[in-house]
This record gives sequence, C-alpha cells and structure tokens, in this order.
Amino acid sequence: MLLTIFVFIIILGLLIFVHEFGHFITAKRMGVGVEEFGFGYPPRIIGIQRAIRKETEEEKNKVARKGKWRLVIGKKQPGKLNGLKDSTIYSLNWIPIGGFVKIKGEQGDVKEEKDSFGHKKIWQRVFILSSGVVMNIILAFLLISIGFTLGLPSVIDEATPSYAKISEQKIQILEVSKDSPAEKVGLKLGDIIISADGQLINSIKDFQNYTGDKIEKTISLKIKRGDEKIEKSIVPEDLNKNGKGIIGVWLARTGLISFPIPQAIWMGVKTTISVTWQILVAFYEIIKNLILSQKVSADIAGPVGIAVITGQVAKMGFIYLLQFTALLSINLAIINFLPFPALDGGRVMFLIIEKLRGRAVDQKIESLVHNLGFILLIILIIMVTFRDIAKFSSNIKNFFQKIF
Repeated sequence: MLLTIFVFIIILGLLIFVHEFGHFITAKRMGVGVEEFGFGYPPRIIGIQRAIRKETEEEKNKVARKGKWRLVIGKKQPGKLNGLKDSTIYSLNWIPIGGFVKIKGEQGDVKEEKDSFGHKKIWQRVFILSSGVVMNIILAFLLISIGFTLGLPSVIDEATPSYAKISEQKIQILEVSKDSPAEKVGLKLGDIIISADGQLINSIKDFQNYTGDKIEKTISLKIKRGDEKIEKSIVPEDLNKNGKGIIGVWLARTGLISFPIPQAIWMGVKTTISVTWQILVAFYEIIKNLILSQKVSADIAGPVGIAVITGQVAKMGFIYLLQFTALLSINLAIINFLPFPALDGGRVMFLIIEKLRGRAVDQKIESLVHNLGFILLIILIIMVTFRDIAKFSSNIKNFFQKIF
C-alpha cells in the first residue's frame, strides 16, 4: 500500500505539474508576468529569482538584459531591489504534489499594467486559461505514443493493422453481465481465461462452443487475475433461451500491440482523439442522467478510489500504468474545462460573457461565484471520498493493519 501511495503521488503530481506548466509557459509567451512558479504546494521551502535590471530608453531594443539570481527563503516575499525589476520566483514547496503558477493580475487587480493578465485581450486570456487543458491532452498523446512504441494493451480484431507486432495474446473479460453466472461466482473485468475443465482456451469461439454444450453443468475455470491464478466453478445457463449455455461475459482477444515510431505517433493521435471523445460522451451521459433522474449512471471514483485503482494497475506492470496515467490526464483535462465556477472552463465562460456584453462582469460577483463553485467542488470531493472509503474499506483496513 505504501508503494500505491507513492505511485499515486507521482502520477497526480505529474498531471498537475504539466497542467500548471501549460499556464506558465503560455503566460510568459503572451507577455504576462508570472510572480511564482512552484514545484509542490506552499508553504515555500526555498526559491530562486532572477532580478532583471530595468531597461533605459536606450537599452530597450537590445536583446541581452543583465540581471542576477537571488535566493528566496521561506514564505516571505523578497524585498525590492534598487534599479531592478522582480522576475518569476521558481520555488520548491513543502507539499510534494504537482505545482502551481501565480500569474500577475489573475484576480482582476493591476489591470492598468501592461504585463497584467487583466490587461490582455480576451483571446489571449482564453488561451492562457486553456493551455493547462491542452498540456494534459498533449501529455496523454505522448504517453500513448510511447506505449504503442513499447507495446500497449489493446483489443486484437480485424481492424488491427497487419504491420503491428503482437505479443502476449490472451482471452480477456471486458464486461460482466448483471445477475449472470459470472457475476455470481465473482468473475471481474480484466480477468484472463486460461482453461476450462483443464482444456486450454485459445480463442473466443472455442470457449463459446465449450460453454454452449454445458447448460446446467459445472465447469472448472482457471483464470488469471493480476499476478495470481484462481479457479472458479461456474454453471452456464440458457440466458438467451436458444439452447446454448452462456456465463454472461463479454470477451475479447487482447495483447500487447507495438508499432514502428512513425506509426506509433499516428496511433497516439488517433487513440487520444478517440478516447477523449468517448470520455466526453460518458460525461454527457452522467450529467444528463443526474439532471433527469437524479442518479449517477456510472461508477465514479474520488482521490481514494483512484489511489486504490492506481495500486491495482501498478501491479499489472509499467505499460498498464502508462496507459492509466494517459486516461487520467484526459479526464483531468475534460473535468477542468467544464463550464463550472472555479475551474478553467468556468473562468473561460466569464470571458465569453465579457465578450458578449462588451464589458467585464463585476470582479466581486465573479470572485463570489468562483468561491461558491470551489466550496461545492470540495463538498463533492468529500462525498465521493466517503463513498470510496466505504467501497474500498477492506483495502484501507489491510493497509493500517500492516502498519500497526
């Protein structure tokens, strides 16, 4: 479990750091001042800052600017230096998760200064706010492309290119039907079917033919789940009323598929677009069902749930963890761009309103809306966390038993 927490912190830190780096680099390119770019969350341990000498009128057209670096110790803001203008503080902070960026004028102040966020044109501010989401999508694309170079777990079917290299083929469960024989005996998504009554299963058709003739007869299944092999006794039933026994699972032939680098990059592009679209559709269904029926149609995990799943994926191997990180990065991007107050999407929504009205929304009103949105998000996270604790109580209990 300690390894799970460590891996979870690294993955979460990477996703947040990349997101904040997107805001940082775009703000710099747009000529917006960045007061601080930190690794981890405050309080600050230490930082460095390059104090740049102010230019005279004669020096403005020169490329080179002299300056010096200075240490910034602790949380106090460094004092002003005579004849120098302050630059970005690059800091190391005590809470080692992700990072943050403090952009000048992001809260609506100092709009009159040219390097303030509020002074820039609307399209520039939208670009700065959107850049974190874009960076998360780019990270997912890079991870998926690397995965396809090394060999990424994928479904093997007629659409698989002939030039793909396939290894570690297996018959795997993609879905377990509710109230089916498979669910009753505890078969799970991701289980690999090795044999039935001692006979090796090499294809989906072989397995379907074997179970089809075994209505109401017990079959001994050997499956692989993670690193362990498990035996399950299951009785196929005629669920479709067609005289064929089934156990109620959706199967797929899967394996590690790798490509040459050019094709891996192209597959990374296609897969990133495809997965992003599928997640968008899933979010739409969740929100629609939540509004129409006040029910959540999908299994949603919070920080605790994601941490537990991270541990389960980590046990499967590095390449599975790579794939899982890419999926989390896309999820983070989409969630962050939802038009909800306190999120990047909510801030962009206010800029769109400003463009349509021809003037900005009152800063006090916008701040109030974002603060209320932040409180609602915290409440939602707490609710989902309590749900995760109840769902994964055995995992958490085992963790503390090992410690004490």
